[in-house]
Amino acid sequence: MDIKKVKDSIKKHIDSLTSQLGELSLKIHDNPEIAMQEHKASGWLTEFLKEHGFTVEKGTGGLPTAFKAVYGKGKPIIAFLAEYDALPKVGHGCGHNLIATGSVAAGLAAKLAVDECGGSVIVFGTPAEEADAGKAIMAEQGVFQGLDAALITHPGGGNQVVMNALACQTLDVEFIGKAAHAAADPEAGINALEAMILSFNAIDALRQHIKEKARIHGIITDGGEAPNIVPAHTAGTFLVRAQDDAYLDDLKERVLNCFTGAAVATGATLKYQWDKVRYASLNNNLALANLFRDNFKLLGRDIPIGEDNTWSGSSDVGNVSQLTPTIQPMVAIAPDEVLIHSDDFCKVAGTKEALNVILDAAKAMAMTAADLLASPATLAAVRAEFEKSKKL
Repeated sequence: MDIKKVKDSIKKHIDSLTSQLGELSLKIHDNPEIAMQEHKASGWLTEFLKEHGFTVEKGTGGLPTAFKAVYGKGKPIIAFLAEYDALPKVGHGCGHNLIATGSVAAGLAAKLAVDECGGSVIVFGTPAEEADAGKAIMAEQGVFQGLDAALITHPGGGNQVVMNALACQTLDVEFIGKAAHAAADPEAGINALEAMILSFNAIDALRQHIKEKARIHGIITDGGEAPNIVPAHTAGTFLVRAQDDAYLDDLKERVLNCFTGAAVATGATLKYQWDKVRYASLNNNLALANLFRDNFKLLGRDIPIGEDNTWSGSSDVGNVSQLTPTIQPMVAIAPDEVLIHSDDFCKVAGTKEALNVILDAAKAMAMTAADLLASPATLAAVRAEFEKSKKL
């Protein structure tokens, strides 16, 4: 097989679909849907994939807006991960309309490699990356078992192939106190808000003594009813992040102690619940990353590996990376000063210039899939690195 000829065909195929892919991206961008409500986006994506020869299964992993679109038969199996949920009030300020479009484009182009080499490509529709860790739920259901590699590209303000991410888990807390008139009978009350404030102060003190890349942050979702009533109830939601799962477990206990101590100090009753699913840390595969980098260079786009960088965010792509060799390159669609999760980034995510960048990334992902499908030795090297990383 002439791998260069296949890669040239991949580039031309995506170029021929630019107009249709642009329309798809804009429809998702202009109709933002938050976590687990992405019915329009899921429908548009699955119909597009059906029209281009994929066999589609909806409701994958028990999630109504998830899907699995397959082309080919047997192994190797290369997957592309599509995200399409938006942020509340911000819309596609994380550029998930581009992520979905890029993964679909890569899947369509990788069909050409399957036709030449055999194997399969799968485009997974993975909802709720921003809020409910859809991939983590799908991983628990065994959706990603048997894959030989998984690829996804994230738009951002910088360029790097290795985009590390932190393990993360959500903590919901409540304090139950006792209401009383704040002026006439304050001694009769138990101030649940004071317990929450003490907890914030304890977390602030803890931050000095945790590892550099760990993060703890949260909001108060209920702070009381009126200023002249001793608050009988407060609630908050917190995120705890760490570079690896082991340290996250340790940090969770220390964070919970902040709330337990505040309950003792104020006399309030603490109720808490850790979210059932959590975002795993991202286990990058450098062999796979170098393949993507080389293919991106063939398109005239130089990109650093960036393996020393640790982004302080989290992604449920990490849960997939614990099961199969995975990469999530970040490609710049905006200057550094345009921050992700902002209105300005949302505007950029709807531009033709951003689409052109993500379609080049889609070409590089499909070309990387071609490398894996065409060469058992290349695939074995990627797998060997993954197996080694799991033993460390």
